[in-house]
This record gives sequence, C-alpha cells and structure tokens, in this order.
Amino acid sequence: MSSEKQTVTYADAGVNLAAWADTKNRIGKLVKNTYNERVVGKFGQFGGMFDVSFLKNYRKPILVSSVDGVGTKLKIAVETGVHDTVGADIVNHCIDDILVMGAKPLFFLDYFATGKLSPDVMESFMIGLTKACVDSGIVLIGGETAEMPGVYHGGDYDIAGTIVGIVEEDEVIDGSTIVKGDTLIGLRSNGLHTNGYSLARKIVTEVARKSYFDIFEPTGRTFGQELLRPHRSYAPVNVLMRKNLIKGCAHITGGGFQENIDRILPDNCNAHIETKRWTPDPIFTFLREQGNVPADDIYRTLNMGIGMVLAVDPKNADTVLASPELAAFEPVVIGRIEDGNSTVVMEW
Repeated sequence: MSSEKQTVTYADAGVNLAAWADTKNRIGKLVKNTYNERVVGKFGQFGGMFDVSFLKNYRKPILVSSVDGVGTKLKIAVETGVHDTVGADIVNHCIDDILVMGAKPLFFLDYFATGKLSPDVMESFMIGLTKACVDSGIVLIGGETAEMPGVYHGGDYDIAGTIVGIVEEDEVIDGSTIVKGDTLIGLRSNGLHTNGYSLARKIVTEVARKSYFDIFEPTGRTFGQELLRPHRSYAPVNVLMRKNLIKGCAHITGGGFQENIDRILPDNCNAHIETKRWTPDPIFTFLREQGNVPADDIYRTLNMGIGMVLAVDPKNADTVLASPELAAFEPVVIGRIEDGNSTVVMEW
C-alpha cells in the first residue's frame, strides 16, 4: 500500500491562475485607456492612487461616494452570452446615484466574482465598463477579480461598482428647497436599466414561456436584447445643476417611484405623479399585462420608462424641457409638488 500523499494544486481546487494571468493581460490596456493626468502609478498596483491637489481650486469640496450592483440582470447576460452591456450598467448606475446630489465623478472601482473565470467573458465585461468610463470622463482606478468555486456555480458571476465624485458644498442638490407648486420632469429610461429583473425574468420565462432568443414583436429585438439594454448615464443633467435650474433629483432604481422620489422630499411636501403623462416602452406593457401585475407593485418595482425625475421651479420648467443637454432623454412633465408629509402619490 502506497504511503504517498496526493498532490493537490490550486487548479485542482477550481482556481485557474493561468486564466487570471491571461485576463490581466487582456484588460490592462482597456483600464489604462480610462486614465488621465490625475492617476498616479501604473496598472496592477495594490491600490489605486489619485492626485487630489486640484482640490485647492474648490472653496469647500465634498466627496460623494456610492456602491451598487446589477442584480439578476446578470442571469440574462450569462444565458445569452452578452456581457459588455452589464459592464456599462454598473458604471452608469453609479454615476447617476451621485449625480442626483450634484456630484461629478472622479474615479471608479469594480469587483467581479465568478465560479470559473473566463478571460473572454471578463474581457467583454471590461470593454463595456471601460467604454462607459471613457464616455463619462471617469478613471477606472482599481478593481478586484475573484474566482470562487463553491460560492458561484460554473460561469455565473456577480459584479459591484464603487464610485467617488465631488461637489462644492453650496452646490449639493438635496431637495431641501423644494416647495409646493414645483414641477416634476421625467427623463426617459433605456428599458429596465438595472432593477426589477427577478420579476421580469419570472414573467418572461415562466409566465409567458419565452426564450431570451425569441423575438419581442413590438421592437423586433430578441427578449434578451430588449432586457439587456444598458442603463443610461444622465450626466448632462449636471450642466443644468450648475445653472441652479434643478432643486431636487431622484434616480428611479429599486423601489421605483414611491421609494426614490420620497428621498428628496421635504417633510411638508408630497410628490404627485401622473402616470398618464407618458407612455412606457412596450416591454413594460408586456410585463404588466403578462404578469397581471398590480399598478402600485409594478411602479414600485420598475422604472416604467422614466429613469430620472427632476424637481424644478415652474418658471424654469420650459427652459429645462427645451435644454439641448436633455434632448436625448425626451423630458416630459410628469407631476407636481403638493402640500403633504413626504409621500409619493401615484395617479393612475
């Protein structure tokens, strides 16, 4: 009987260091494409370094940070083999989360965890992520890739993003100046963005019994293409903020209208939303009808075609609606501010 011990390597445990080395080589150039003159050091350091000497030009700079994920939209990415759009999703979602407070993004960090690392998948994801960073002038200063067999199965993966931005203290947008009579303007979303996918996946695959490769007739795209449309960045809104045209701003993400707009309301104000003021994209109508989803539930779960809501003084409403910065977002008046107790009232 042999007394030799079995040799077990990291690869035997399910972690492929060669795949990570290949991935690192592929993504290095993509990451460096996002760098600007404020990045200190080189790609691959233990930590990202960022020169903040420019802060001397601010009167009282406030750093604004946020972290978020993409949720079960990733399941559709894995099942369809399309991974670049979720890379853009995580960047744009985080940009919008700090934009609503008036902040401009400075740098971004990503986290990618999977059961089995695929250099092809990682590269596709990073192509979308770095392009979104370049488009918005944000540096991808660091990240982490983790291969964790036993936690994630096969090619499943999860992603998270962390963003840091900056705003002058006296330019912070917090909704505190909102008063009765103010106008609420909605900006169009690009589909579901990054929320409500547990509901959407259930309705599409279990209730309607559709494949992500089936054609969604109203648009001519497949269900996969329709549901993977990337989250929009509303960064141009910052131009209007600097002109003091925006009193409050809500990013319509998890919790929908009811649980996002109320975050910017003063204690003595309600937001009255008139849902008939805009027509949701066909995919929202499909999900609501196929799932027989109650109105209150679906508007609390999905953005229903409006990705961001702006509160403005009514005398500035026409200027905001006609601003070239917002033209691509098809702005529309969707409601008003009334007396109340910090509640969002939905009118069907």
